[in-house]
Amino acid sequence: MNRYPLWKYVVVVVSVVVGLLYTLPNLFGEVPAIQVSPVRTTEKPDNALMQRVEGLLKQSGIAKIGLMLDEHGVKARFNDADSQIKAKDIVQTALGADYTVALNLLPASPAWLTSIGALPMYLGLDLRGGVHFLLQVDMDKALEKAAERYQGDIRTLLREKKIRYSGVSRAGNVVTIRFADAATRDQARPILETAYADLQLTDAATTDGVALVAGLKETAKIKTQEYALQQNLTILRNRVNELGVAEPVIQQQGVDRVVVQLPGVQDTAKAKEILGRTATLEIRLVDDEAMQDPARLQVATAGQVPFGDEFYYERDRRPILVRKTVILTGDYITDAQPGFDDNSQAAVHINLDGRGARIFRDVTRDNVGKRMAILLIEKGKTEVVTAPVIREEIGGGRVQITGMDTVQESKDVALLLRAGALAAPMDIVEERTVGPSMGADNIAKGFHSNLWGFMAVVVFMIFYYRIFGIFSVLALTANGLYLVALLSMLQATLTLPGLAGIALTLGMAIDANVLINERIREELRQGNSPQAAIAAGYDRAFDTILDSNVTSLIAGLALFWLGSGPVRGFAVVLCIGILTSMYSAVTVSRAMANLTYGRQSRLTKVAI
Repeated sequence: MNRYPLWKYVVVVVSVVVGLLYTLPNLFGEVPAIQVSPVRTTEKPDNALMQRVEGLLKQSGIAKIGLMLDEHGVKARFNDADSQIKAKDIVQTALGADYTVALNLLPASPAWLTSIGALPMYLGLDLRGGVHFLLQVDMDKALEKAAERYQGDIRTLLREKKIRYSGVSRAGNVVTIRFADAATRDQARPILETAYADLQLTDAATTDGVALVAGLKETAKIKTQEYALQQNLTILRNRVNELGVAEPVIQQQGVDRVVVQLPGVQDTAKAKEILGRTATLEIRLVDDEAMQDPARLQVATAGQVPFGDEFYYERDRRPILVRKTVILTGDYITDAQPGFDDNSQAAVHINLDGRGARIFRDVTRDNVGKRMAILLIEKGKTEVVTAPVIREEIGGGRVQITGMDTVQESKDVALLLRAGALAAPMDIVEERTVGPSMGADNIAKGFHSNLWGFMAVVVFMIFYYRIFGIFSVLALTANGLYLVALLSMLQATLTLPGLAGIALTLGMAIDANVLINERIREELRQGNSPQAAIAAGYDRAFDTILDSNVTSLIAGLALFWLGSGPVRGFAVVLCIGILTSMYSAVTVSRAMANLTYGRQSRLTKVAI
């Protein structure tokens, strides 16, 4: 009656062991560390960089407790914050501006746990420490940028349609097109309305004629502002990867603000530098005449660059002279995707907007046989990506950049071009730094509150239910292991509300055992045998346990669906805790009861 088959005991034991293993990493805490990564996104950290960092630390006599290489950079761990800060200063000075050296916190878990995929939960800003920024997007600048694009497009369109105009000017986000007479203005109006449906055209008079005043419609303004905000969100998410932050929070707040939380990052200045970085593309013509003269090229290499030129090195370290005049910039790019050229070599395919396509077509038509340089500018540093010869006129607004060394490089360049510059400027309106000591204090308080609550439950259950109270306590312990292990497996982010959710879950989980124990006592009072009372207690209490937990689960799902931020974190912990508590209360505690009493055929009494 009260016996489990062997496989059920095996399942219980294995689940408890797995829960223990995946809970353990959370007990080791974190240690100070530095992360070294190249400034240029197109460069990847490698073993040479790791060896260089290791040599610098050894040379300076700073003791490290670990050194590793991953996709984000080289990470070195230290015993204390003093060693961490000294190492940062030494490594940053030695490597220079080409590398980012950021302060960070890394898990202190042993290698054998990491090797089986047992990783600690991510900790939120309130537990781990880090930096918090509230940024405001300058929506007026976003509208001005849109108006600036329309200004150039309108001028080009009127020239193509051979409509004479006196001038096209912009003031803020309003574009004014001046004409000599009303007839010409009336001729231009339907053409502009057809080409630019987002513009609201209004007649106006000037001192020397008439004009059309073009402004964005309200729907277009809202659309432009939403695009600017979403573009900035995408760019910020791409950039914080360089800081190696686990589970950063980057989310919209209101209509024009963005919240950025970087847990574990203590270097506010470095975080600002990364978030404010820009990257863009420039297309210029190569000075072929100067390049064909070895004497002039040698003089330019020595520092005397010809007037109107700039001196750079190509990727193979060959010198190149590029005209200062910029033909196209990244502002004309509508999309950039990695791909392959005709020779199956890595390349980037770029789509230009209407105006950019027209400019590029005209330039390539007029400069067939000459070289065109494509420059990538990131954080004030200019790199000549490629400088191909123009073979023919290129129309259609689709450009292909070749010269990529690897497929990964083409992906990185495409990412930079697609989301390299902010769609609108952002200002930091709020900045907070949560120190690691404050985070550690919050963890200690949260841990102690859970511990004392758990101990109070233990004392009550053992005093009131005796042996079955011990079963209940062991089941509750298993429930805690399952809950923390599952959160660690899911790599969830734990915050103070999450700790509150764990405390609440442990308190609620004991309810199921109370129901079971009281049912067993009721069956005994009715004169049933101890074996029958145990079986009836577990079987008949299950429906009540299921009903109560389903209603709590519905509430947790509603919190997750309708809530945001900390509320969602609390809801996740609550929902997972409800599921684990049902398993531990029914299966684990019954397995222990069966092991203790199930094999006694003439059981006369139980301690409950």
